[in-house]
Amino acid sequence: MTAITPLALPDVLLITPKRFGDVRGWFSETWSRKAMAAAGVETDFVQDNQAFNARKGTLRGLHFQKAPHAQGKLVRVLQGAIFDVAVDIRPGSPTHGQWVGATLTADGGEQLWVPRGFAHGYVTLTDDTMLFYKVDGLYAPETEGGLAWDDPDLGIAWPLEGEPVLSDKDKVLPRLKDLGPVSF
Repeated sequence: MTAITPLALPDVLLITPKRFGDVRGWFSETWSRKAMAAAGVETDFVQDNQAFNARKGTLRGLHFQKAPHAQGKLVRVLQGAIFDVAVDIRPGSPTHGQWVGATLTADGGEQLWVPRGFAHGYVTLTDDTMLFYKVDGLYAPETEGGLAWDDPDLGIAWPLEGEPVLSDKDKVLPRLKDLGPVSF
């Protein structure tokens, strides 16, 4: 049975599928429409993504897509480990501007459900980290947005040793207070 644990922000879930092991290794059901529907998540995934990060301390995010191409994401680690973060940026939400984070590892099989209306980012905790995530909206560059990973108003406690490895795009993302109106 899959363990589904609600985190501190509404609708963000930590999902740990049960692994069935024997002398050959293990088997795990990583997605179940029935289990997720029982937890209140009813979505149709339209795209699978995979990302590889060569160096520990690589930080990607915080990213999101606006309407009409907003995305919910189910994130898991295939190799290595990450600290995964979701930030509530839904207009009018009582938890707007708050964040929650969880450690996801290949060994543990944990997954994070990041609903639409949340910015998402992660930092790698090991070299050679590989992620796989399912999304319920197609990639549409004209609707993508992001927030500064180090926005002091968010105060995310990234587990970093020194400066992160960032893309040029992620180095110049705005703070939440400068984002302006966003719809999901």
